[in-house]
Formats: sequence, structure tokens, C-alpha cells
Amino acid sequence: MMGILWNLGAFLLALGVLIAVHEYGHFWVARRCGVFVEKFSIGFGKALWRKVGKDGTEYTLAMIPLGGYVKMLDERVEAVPEARRHMAFNNKKLWQRSAIVAAGPLANFLFAIFAYWVVFLIGLPAVKPVIGEVAPQSIAADAGIVSGMELKSISGLKTADWESVNMAMISHIGDASMSLTARDPQSGMVVDRTLDLTHWSYDPESERVLTTLGITPFYPKFTLIISQLVEDGAAIHAGLRLNDKIVAVDDQPVTTWQQVVDRVRSHPEQTLTMTVKRGEETVSLPLTPAAKTLDNGDVIGYAGFASARDPWPEANLIHMQYGPIEAIGKASERTWQLVTITFDMVTKLFTGDVALKNLSGPISIAKGAGMTADIGLLSFLGFLALISVNLGIVNLLPLPVLDGGHLMFFAIEAVTRRPVSERVQEMGYRVGSAILVALMAVALFNDFTRF
Repeated sequence: MMGILWNLGAFLLALGVLIAVHEYGHFWVARRCGVFVEKFSIGFGKALWRKVGKDGTEYTLAMIPLGGYVKMLDERVEAVPEARRHMAFNNKKLWQRSAIVAAGPLANFLFAIFAYWVVFLIGLPAVKPVIGEVAPQSIAADAGIVSGMELKSISGLKTADWESVNMAMISHIGDASMSLTARDPQSGMVVDRTLDLTHWSYDPESERVLTTLGITPFYPKFTLIISQLVEDGAAIHAGLRLNDKIVAVDDQPVTTWQQVVDRVRSHPEQTLTMTVKRGEETVSLPLTPAAKTLDNGDVIGYAGFASARDPWPEANLIHMQYGPIEAIGKASERTWQLVTITFDMVTKLFTGDVALKNLSGPISIAKGAGMTADIGLLSFLGFLALISVNLGIVNLLPLPVLDGGHLMFFAIEAVTRRPVSERVQEMGYRVGSAILVALMAVALFNDFTRF
């Protein structure tokens, strides 16, 4: 229950911030263009809080936090006194109306840059995208990818860390190939490779993009030293302690942690003799792993302990921290990557290259908000940047109920030299609303099937 409330709280915070940013973009430019703003509302429905400012605008926080709006003086909506006609939206020049409408999505993109600027200013620890293993006869192996390579770019997008790699690779869903550059571990030279994606199968709901290509990131090896114990678990009942070093299982020496895991998993509710080094003493303890049933019905042994990893090599660690000026460039670069990747994914969604089952709704967003907020401020800011870019691009879609639809009408007006008729606009609003409702229904259905 607490998890649900945490996710909901993080979701409402994220949504409130992004809606405020989007609507403030419209508001700010409208005021600069001389349009009178009657109401600035975050949310819909009954007002929880309202205040009329010195500028005459009513500022409102409403009950339903699933959107917001800026109500401007407009003769198409209601009669406007002659003395105020020059302040009406519909009487402004075409470029001014276009700027006001485009300001919302633009504000979302600028906010993403700001969020990443803060992240890079504080400093983000990360690891270089060095490949650990490549599965034989995989897509990566066939392309000549080998263990130890460091990925430098994917289809022209720089990949300083694994987050960048994952985003860039996911954007290639539905493509026939993917090009990348990597530093060869032997020669140190940067080489080009092309992955054939003709037979690539990837399900974002249940698979990792790297795994489906045959790539496993480099991780330091697990040691044989116990670093975590689950309370009231089989390991504690057996007498195992933190910092014990496992040297043998059933009198068979072990040299890797995976050997220990395999022995435990294959012996549910069967007693194993664990030989450990405890300081200068060697101790043998009887461990009876509990039985754990997996989703596929398999029963495995579970002991309730974990080991530590060796330290990361210093050469693999990076700390992405920059000064105030340089951070602007890095933030802009990361935001542009998000824009291009998101635009590609939205395009593929409409062309059918990406299945509708990959569309996520508010439940998935709420879960993501809660998870990133739980990790920390930097992760939450990165999540806000991602959703802000998505919100900006979605609002630019040429659907009449969205900002992009209004811009489409303005583009037609620029060509024909006359506004699109109200009848045509009304029909467009109905069609656009129907499409949006259908997409939201699909997204909600996908959410409910995932959780």
C-alpha cells in the first residue's frame, strides 16, 4: 500500500511540474504578444485554490490533476468589448498565434535541458559501456562485436554510458540494421560495425535490449565473500555470517560465485555442507535451501545470501560533472538525443513498426516516477526530462485537439491566406479527440495487463 501511495505521490508531483511548465510556456508568450490571459489552471474540475493576480489573470489549482489550460481572450469563444479586441488571441498576427501555441512544447524541451543541466552540474556517476560477453552466433557476434569493446556511438548518437546505449538501441526497433562505432580492445582503434536486425526479436515488456542482441555489459566478478544475509533465511539458520568466504560445497571446491548459486538452486530442501573461511578458521555448516517456485512453475533452492563484487576498474568509471557553461551543452545534447529517439519511436508507432502493446499509460508512468524518486533526485530529474520530452513531442502531433493540430491549421492558413473554416476545425477536433481516446484506452489496457 505504501508503495502505491509513493508512486502516486511521485506521479502527481511529476505531472504537476510538467503541466505547469507546458502551460506556462503558452502563458508567457501570450503575455509577450499582448494577449490577455483570463485563466491559468493546473488541473480540471472544481478549484481547490484560486487567486486573481494584479494582472487580472485568475490562477487556479483544480481537483483533477490530469492536465491544465490557459484561457485567453478570444472572440471565437465569447463577445469581446471593442476596447479589448486588440488583446484577443484571434486578432493577433499569424506568427504570434503560432508562437503562442508552439511555446508549450518548446517549454517542455527547455525544461528537459534544465533538468539535465542540474544533473550534470551536480554530477552523475556512471560506467563506460564496455562489453563483458558476446553470445556465440548472436546478432552482435555476427557483426564482429567482441568482448572488451567500448561502445562509442550508435547511429551517430554518442554513448558515454549504458543509459545512452539502451535508449539508442531501443530506437532501432523495426529497423533493418544498426550501425555503431566501438573501441577495439586489442588495437585501441575505433572501428565501425553494422548489426543486421532483419531477424531481431525484442519484447520491451519482458526482455533487455542488450540481451536480445547477444551483449552482456562488463561487470566486476562476484567474490565468494558473503556480503548480505536475508533475515530469517536459510543461510542465517545454517549459521553463516557476513564476510564468510565460501571455499567448498559438499566437499567440492568452488572458485566462482556462480558455482555456489547453481548448487543451491539445484538442491531445494536438500541439505548441503558449506565450508567457509571465517578469519583464520575453516568452518563446515549444514545449509538446507528453502524451496522457491518460479513463475514458470520450476522449483529452485533459495538460501537468502548474496556476495559482493570486486571493485570496478578505475578506467571504467566516469563522473559526468561539468561547469555551468559546459553543462548546458551536455544537457542540450542529451535532450536532443531524447527528442530524436522519441520522435522515431512515435513515428514507428503510427507506421506499425512498433507494436501498440509497447504504448504505456499513466500507471506505467506512475511506477516509473516512484522508482526513480526512490533512487534519488538525479534519477527523478532524468525521468522528468524523459517525460517532458515525450509530452512535448506528443503535443506536436498534427491532431486538431493538440498544439500540433493548431499549428497545422495555421500552416494551412499561411498557404491559403485565410483561416481554416470553423466547420472543418470542429470536424478535426472530433476526429482528433476520438484518436486520442483510443490511444489512451490502448495505453491503459497495456498498463493493466502488465501489473
